[in-house]
Amino acid sequence: MSADRQISALLKQIATQDVAVVTSQFFHASRAATLAHVAEYYGFEYAEACREGHNMQTLSVYLTRDPSPAAREREAATIAAHPRAGNGGTAPGLQPGTLKPTAEAEEAVARLTDLITFDVRTQMAGARRMGVAWAGVAVMVVTLLIVGMYVGAIAGGAALAAFLAGAVKFSDMRRERIGRRLEEAGFVPVVDEAGRRRFVRPGRQLPGHANPFAS
Repeated sequence: MSADRQISALLKQIATQDVAVVTSQFFHASRAATLAHVAEYYGFEYAEACREGHNMQTLSVYLTRDPSPAAREREAATIAAHPRAGNGGTAPGLQPGTLKPTAEAEEAVARLTDLITFDVRTQMAGARRMGVAWAGVAVMVVTLLIVGMYVGAIAGGAALAAFLAGAVKFSDMRRERIGRRLEEAGFVPVVDEAGRRRFVRPGRQLPGHANPFAS
């Protein structure tokens, strides 16, 4: 899909909904972050990211409308500065005709990419997901034992268990590195209602919490 078509689809959501969703197949976090940053110019803010759909191959990034006066002013200024965005004109924070961030927007897009990646890795590391993975190992071992492949059951089970443990450790280390980058950039660690560790910008709350500007 062309850059204009993707921007146009996003702006249609922004014009008619209080929650916009950016989707990307096969976990293109940076591409989704670029579009999420465009939405921020129009008074939206990052809410959450997760993997959904068949085989969890769709990355969905949820953005909510920021009701604060500053966000409304930012939206009005953006509309005035980019009246033909998504229709052949310039779009905020993007190089003309592309989905590549401008030099000024690169840092913001990089941090949004970190937020998205952190949230998705936290989702995938959840106890429920890991329970499914370990159950798969157990099923394989039991199946091999039933058919009499005792050596294969022991060797295969041990190999899969070691691989899974290594993958979990690697993912945890990667997530912690991302968390440190976010903290160094000034983001604040919080815990959401589901008990997950998240990050928000200084002075902000997780979307959906009490907001003094909400009507």
